Amino acid sequence: MKQIEKELVIIGGGPAGLAAAVAAYDKGQRDILILERDCALGGILRQCIHNGFGLHRFGEELTGPEYAHRYAEMVSARGIPYMTETMVTELRPDRTVIARNAEMGIFEIRAGAVIPADIYTAGTAQKFVNVKGMMPGREVVILGSGDIGLIMARRMTLEGARVKAVCELMPYSGGLARNIEQCLNDFNIPLLLSHTVVDIHGKERLEAVTVARVDESRRPIAGTEQTIPCDTLLLSCGLIPENELTAMAGIPIDRVTGGARVNGNRESAIPGIFACGNVLHVHDLVDYVSEEAAIAGEAAVRFLHGEEKNERISVSVKTDGRVRYTVPQLLTEAKDTRLYFRVSDVFRDKSIVLSAGGKVFYEKKALKLAPGEMETVTVKAEWLKEIREGTLSIGLADKRRTSK
Repeated sequence: MKQIEKELVIIGGGPAGLAAAVAAYDKGQRDILILERDCALGGILRQCIHNGFGLHRFGEELTGPEYAHRYAEMVSARGIPYMTETMVTELRPDRTVIARNAEMGIFEIRAGAVIPADIYTAGTAQKFVNVKGMMPGREVVILGSGDIGLIMARRMTLEGARVKAVCELMPYSGGLARNIEQCLNDFNIPLLLSHTVVDIHGKERLEAVTVARVDESRRPIAGTEQTIPCDTLLLSCGLIPENELTAMAGIPIDRVTGGARVNGNRESAIPGIFACGNVLHVHDLVDYVSEEAAIAGEAAVRFLHGEEKNERISVSVKTDGRVRYTVPQLLTEAKDTRLYFRVSDVFRDKSIVLSAGGKVFYEKKALKLAPGEMETVTVKAEWLKEIREGTLSIGLADKRRTSK
């Protein structure tokens, strides 16, 4: 088996991997290698031909391919090497990467630091329609109202299909409010909340599905069934990070996000292995993917050079259930750190509260919070220095209180 050495290996050439590589290069790192299993850089953005990308990162509205192209150009301008059509098959705890491609066969990379990024499975129908120009059907029901499901409802409609309904098991949509408005309401596509598919009809091809309302325990309610004729059922039931490599390396996985548990630098429990993008947790905006990937890229450079600038601490982040999860889950440096979090339901007129040891450090009123919208809050360095070791709690309060 051929062996090579690289200081920094980035697994995945989508928006997170490219942003991490650019950030690492701009921090002075030169020995970088990007590994991408597809035929070109860009990841899933190459098939996301709708606009809405880049408003935060570039200050203008781009399509997915345009956003990906911006970062691919940055990589090329810096001369950062990459391998396409290269599949990573193993990531070891000692930061050894096993990969294969047609040119080199199976080969081994001994890395100083590794960043798994941009590895997940979603949007097969999106790829068929947007990349291959193939329509899976003309009479469509979509199960799941995440952003991909909403966007595909619009896309299928624009291509001449009739989307009969979007069914959502939960009593709220998992997608962005703007996508509900622009992808469903603008095209008069029904959104059936608290509904699921209970039966599928047809032999050689799908002919209809039966949907039913569900109760608070997510169980179908007898007598609420309705049959919808269709030739296609698209499943958009949530994205799950493809974390075989992470688990293979023995990195602890967060049970809620499905990604690695990380600190504020996006470093996992194994020193020198970082995570970012959708391999860490599912984002709603690619701008946040790039932002988080830059954190990982810069931190990987500091790790390689043995740099530690901030006071070391050990503060775990605990959620109250209303807040479903946060990234990062552990804070190890006393520096301003941005927490990304999602809530578990739709909440109105609540306060976001950060507290530790009975002291409230932060409290802010929120008119509406929904699971489909990523929220952020910055934890200040001085708060972390005061806590030092222990737990920082984040939750939602019913009434606004006076901060201590």
